[in-house]
Amino acid sequence: MINIKLLSSLKLAVKSLRMGVISTVVTGAVITSGVSAKELGYAEKEELKFGFIKLTDMAPLAVAYEKGYFEDEGLYVTLEAQANWKVLLDRVIDGQLDGAHMLAGQPLGATIGYGTKADIITAFSMDLNGNAITVSNDIWKEMKKHVPHEGGKPVHPISADSLKPVVDDFKSKGKAFKMGMVFPVSTHNYELRYWLAAGGIHPGFYAPHKGDTSGQIDADALLSVTPPPQMPSTMEAGTINGYCVGEPWNQQAVFKGIGVPVVTDYEIWKDNPEKVFGVSKGWAEQNPNTHIRVVKAMIRAAMWLDENNNANRPEAVKILAKSQYVGADYDVIANSMTGTFEYEKGDKRAVPDFNVFFRYNATYPFYSDAIWYLTQMRRWGQISEPKADSWYKDIAKQVYRPDIYAEAARALIAEGKAKAVDFPEFATETGFKPSQTHFIDNIVYDGSQPNAYLEKFAIGLKNDSKI
Repeated sequence: MINIKLLSSLKLAVKSLRMGVISTVVTGAVITSGVSAKELGYAEKEELKFGFIKLTDMAPLAVAYEKGYFEDEGLYVTLEAQANWKVLLDRVIDGQLDGAHMLAGQPLGATIGYGTKADIITAFSMDLNGNAITVSNDIWKEMKKHVPHEGGKPVHPISADSLKPVVDDFKSKGKAFKMGMVFPVSTHNYELRYWLAAGGIHPGFYAPHKGDTSGQIDADALLSVTPPPQMPSTMEAGTINGYCVGEPWNQQAVFKGIGVPVVTDYEIWKDNPEKVFGVSKGWAEQNPNTHIRVVKAMIRAAMWLDENNNANRPEAVKILAKSQYVGADYDVIANSMTGTFEYEKGDKRAVPDFNVFFRYNATYPFYSDAIWYLTQMRRWGQISEPKADSWYKDIAKQVYRPDIYAEAARALIAEGKAKAVDFPEFATETGFKPSQTHFIDNIVYDGSQPNAYLEKFAIGLKNDSKI
């Protein structure tokens, strides 16, 4: 026999939860929580479609789906590979996608109106590191002459100093030195530019106020966009001399014998933020509970990917190797995902932090990370006019949403699915990391002083300079 009184109480409890009530009496028992009502609310939208590009750092999405973390949050998710980063962003903006695996610079670029203007936010950083710069065999043959060796092997990290004589030789012969990156506001573009400039190679300026978005003004090396999966074949065809991309497309060049990864982004900027999970601001405002639940599921996925010293990575590689995700060979993906990285064929070295998904607070959306990207947009002319330090901080706070992240994390802690010690101290966290020193050129970055940071570079715009 159905207990009508109990059924009525349960219905009231469900209604109260939907209304955002923190505690509800159910047949004499009290449901309580130390977290906000928003975290306990039912999802406003249960059926969701998320986009991604076929790269190993989409792993938190695949794992959250495959391990049932989305379903645990009452979410029924479809994951859909996208043709390129522009298509992906456009589909988030027009609502075809509820959210997506994005380049860290995409929400920032959209918000400030570089390219398509739209209000995009992120409450979740998907990973640290994960990229590398690869050159063709012919270029490496010439570079290698200028690289220090020990025990018959190149000394890492390899700076662009060793590439400069090669680029200079191209210029003296009237030939263009070309390199590929994945998108104008991509981490890859800024990392490649950073590495080249640190070696005295000018990667070129943008001048959007003049209608020039090529990024090749005054360039020694010409950078252009190539979709990630096409990088190896484009280089093999001789269209580009090298590229910066995420995995598995650097290791693919090694396996195919067509090129050599010369430096990882871990060596350019140790523990740099790479991708984020982005949604439109309007979607987030319409679906606050759904958003928190999505972040909860992805935090759990990130934890699983890093737990027990990456013990789950072999299983993660099997997942990513599926055609609906990355679709590359298991061995190619495993080369970097399991804590190693192969440079020249046979020169495999331990890089346990090549892919980081949770440790070092990898998932937390730090304002200082956002500001670094904005400084690079200014450095290379994508931001045409000088901006005050306060402007950088204001944009960072519009786009990066640690408040939403904190609600999701607190809910997981309250549910016993995560430990408080594994997260920042939310009550005191400012969103600014301490000054960062681990850059290939040894320049120190302090996110609270963006203009002073820009002053430190020999190559690039600063102060009132303008193209």
